[in-house]
Amino acid sequence: MTIRRPPPTIRPTRGGSTLTAVLGPTNTGKTHLAVERLCGHASGIIGFPLRLLAREVYEKVVALKGEANVALITGEEKIVPPNARYFLSTVEAMPTDRDVAFVAIDEGQVAADPERGHVFTDRLLHARGYAETMILGSETLRPLLRRLVPEAEIVTRPRFSTLSYAGAKKLSRLPRRCAIVAFTATEVYALAEMLRRQKGGAAVVMGSLSPRTRNAQVAMYQSGEVDYLVATDAIGMGLNMDIAHVAFASLGKFDGRRNRRLTLSEMAQIAGRAGRYQKDGTFGTVQLGTAEAASFTPEEIEGLEEHRFEPLEHLVWRNTDLDFTSLPRLIAALDARPPRAELQRGDDAIDLSVLKSLAAEPWVVERTATPRGVARLWAACGLPDYRKTGPEQHARLVARVFKHLSEGDHKLPDAWIASELAHLDRVTGDVETLADRIAGARTWTFVAHRPDWLANAPHWAERTRAVEDRLSDALHTALTQRFVDRRTAVLLKDLKARGGDQRVEIDPYGAVAVEGEVIGTLDGFRFTADPLARAGEQRLLLAAAERYLVKEMARRAAALVASADCDFQLDFTGKMPPRLFWNGARVASLRRGRDAMSPRIEIDRALSTLSPEDRRQIQIRLQAWFDAALARELGALVNLAALHDAVSPGARGLIVRLVETLGMLTRTEAEGQVEALARADRRALTGAGVRLGVVHIYVANLLRPEPTRWRLALWAVWNEVAALPPLPQPGRVSVVIDANLPTGFLEAAGFWPIGNEAVRIDMVDRLARAIHGKREGRAPFIPDPNWAASAGLTRDGLARLMRALGYRLQLVDGAAHFAWRGLRRPQVPQVSESDARMLSDSPFAILASMKGR
Repeated sequence: MTIRRPPPTIRPTRGGSTLTAVLGPTNTGKTHLAVERLCGHASGIIGFPLRLLAREVYEKVVALKGEANVALITGEEKIVPPNARYFLSTVEAMPTDRDVAFVAIDEGQVAADPERGHVFTDRLLHARGYAETMILGSETLRPLLRRLVPEAEIVTRPRFSTLSYAGAKKLSRLPRRCAIVAFTATEVYALAEMLRRQKGGAAVVMGSLSPRTRNAQVAMYQSGEVDYLVATDAIGMGLNMDIAHVAFASLGKFDGRRNRRLTLSEMAQIAGRAGRYQKDGTFGTVQLGTAEAASFTPEEIEGLEEHRFEPLEHLVWRNTDLDFTSLPRLIAALDARPPRAELQRGDDAIDLSVLKSLAAEPWVVERTATPRGVARLWAACGLPDYRKTGPEQHARLVARVFKHLSEGDHKLPDAWIASELAHLDRVTGDVETLADRIAGARTWTFVAHRPDWLANAPHWAERTRAVEDRLSDALHTALTQRFVDRRTAVLLKDLKARGGDQRVEIDPYGAVAVEGEVIGTLDGFRFTADPLARAGEQRLLLAAAERYLVKEMARRAAALVASADCDFQLDFTGKMPPRLFWNGARVASLRRGRDAMSPRIEIDRALSTLSPEDRRQIQIRLQAWFDAALARELGALVNLAALHDAVSPGARGLIVRLVETLGMLTRTEAEGQVEALARADRRALTGAGVRLGVVHIYVANLLRPEPTRWRLALWAVWNEVAALPPLPQPGRVSVVIDANLPTGFLEAAGFWPIGNEAVRIDMVDRLARAIHGKREGRAPFIPDPNWAASAGLTRDGLARLMRALGYRLQLVDGAAHFAWRGLRRPQVPQVSESDARMLSDSPFAILASMKGR
């Protein structure tokens, strides 16, 4: 007895029923028309080429007709309410056992596809609604429909917008809202990586991605988060997106058998994604160094712009009247020749290849001795090869499925499915690993929607969906992390927008964020780009900061000018030049000026973005603070300035020398001036804090720690010292001399070098006076042991100090004595009256003006 599969029960056209073929290029509103017609009937079915498109239309019809009336059926997803009247499905999953008023098949030209075409051909020839049937597709279908379905009324719809050729462009010059099309995952990933570096990132759409991942990537593009989409030819089939330009990275692909050039209709299907409704679109190529492989011919450009393509000559056909009596009869039925010349058999699809492979296995032959066994095997062969492993490896999985279905309770073991899902349910790994796991999860999602294969199908449908969703979300995250630099995308978008008002935030720690993306830190006026940014991105971040922080910089400039003196500090902890800080942020530095007491204040380069007026006001404020701080910290020199009119010209000359040397000089440098001082001059100088010591003339108050810090800073700036050594510790009256110290450092710090040690000059003066009080003329005497301790010197150090003070070692009865021999003082000319008049241009005059304030 011959058992055959019954033909589809979607009825053929009958009296009163209409059959319409709506043909035209992309963006003609064909799908929208079909949805309108579906909703105008009491019931209906539309078959789509993609699960993603079926889901998109399902949500639209649900919004119009209510969730209880609409069903979604795909190989991996079934939502079928009990009273559903409208069915959205993939073409392969179209229910053939329902009598409905309206039937539509979308993208009918896919009937020419070698892999899937036979299913579309079957639906074109047999699927009918009892009131209306609609075939949607390309104009290339027209001749074949005329011959195969002569009763169909053919309607041509023009494209809503113009599609024009825009030439070849470099990747860096591609316009926004652009899709770049490649034909391998490797090319897609490489292009997406280049776009991440140059444009801030791209969304990725490939047929191997799960619908949930594709939805998330498309949503990221549609929302404007990224302006570029890198895709395979998967975007050419019904995905409606806001694409202004389609750029082909290649015009050839591997079709499973060979590398070949795209047909003109395939080019049109992809290029037609550019433009939406009445918005015009463009297409072109990307210059990637392989111009020969990605260049349109003039004939192709004309055909694409005018929507003129070579008509299809054949549709792919496979026999649907199957004989399940035996395996040989089933294979023979599947290998049957087409009944008409317009139909041709394609290469064996993977289900037929797997069937022929398993038919050679003895154990399979045993289990297909009955028609039920043959039908069960053919159903198992229908398991899609989502992982694209090929017929040989896929046959192993199908064999295991069939083995379980043909023994025991004819169900797949729960333990096996649970084990496979547990192995897949891991969200770690790179993009390729996650994509492969999703493909594996989709296999079990398909299985879970076969209630005749499972004891608890609803449980496994929910479980497999959860695993696929987790993996899809992880893959979306991985793709976004790998191919989207949100920060660069945000900045590039606004920098090109000209006039955009982005949301800029600065947290209490100085982190600067634009639209939530941190671009760097702002310390005072100094912006530092994120150190983790790549070299090329650093320039973008600096440009963004210069644009977004204009108002903030002006606000801070005003705040600086209005700040109190306590908000400023001078830092000279070894770093040269000394730096001026405002609230802890560097704003300027001291540079060599016309003299030691008048350094130049140089505003930091970080303030160069401010307006000239803001910089001028800051310069004035910093100078005012510095003058006040100098008068406060070196007030003893200001006191000297007050003696300008109260002393003789010779005394004025001495004051000039003291100011020039920042408050101290050796007596030998000014011996003439000192000897010429009148009694009144001496009283005035002593009252101003000047000590006319035995060896040095100095201002005693300037030896305190803070004035010493300031004096050394000014000395270092004037002498352009590269680095300022650490200051002697406060309270130290002697130090060991470091050979690496800059020349003149110890003298400027107020110390007198003696051998390998240096003694503070006020201590030298005190010891000199104590020693002078002990000696009696030139008679030898023994030094007081306390002198060395008070000066922090060793016995040898004290001996060197006494020799420097004019005493010579002398042995008396074998004991060490010292005898006065006198200091040799060079003759120094006195300062003339004309020299004293120079005070008006000296630091003395500057300090006098400070006193006047």
